Amino acid sequence: MFQILLIAFLAIPIIEIYLLFQVGDIIGVGWTIFLVIGTAVLGAGLLRQQGFATWTRLNQSMAQGQLPPTILVEGILLLLSGAFLLTPGFFTDTIGFLFLTPFVRKMFAAYLLRRGMFMASSSMHATSYSQATSQPEPHSSQNNVIEGEYERKDEE
Repeated sequence: MFQILLIAFLAIPIIEIYLLFQVGDIIGVGWTIFLVIGTAVLGAGLLRQQGFATWTRLNQSMAQGQLPPTILVEGILLLLSGAFLLTPGFFTDTIGFLFLTPFVRKMFAAYLLRRGMFMASSSMHATSYSQATSQPEPHSSQNNVIEGEYERKDEE
């Protein structure tokens, strides 16, 4: 995983600089800067819209007592999309816009879940029936009851 991130951190800036020079040669420096800023502004607007839609779907699912992992992973992909769109360049903007596309985002989220890249777990901290009825559970690490007898003696 570290090797992949290292390659990405080295390759992405090189790709971005190359593409910026190529586009700048074709359409000019001014238009290139305008496109880079324009894609960031457009991406921010789309990200806001898609983020609210995903947030609404998540709230509806939680209201029904469900917590679908696909929606959670989609939220993470939207965060990545925002990071890619804020990074100046055409390569990262392309990746960011792909993650903003609902079909691509859902497909990629399902792929990541199938591959086991994201694992979801939850734990409930509830009192068990036997603890609630004051009967000790065998092998319980939460059982702090010590049985015994005591006698109080006053020192007077």
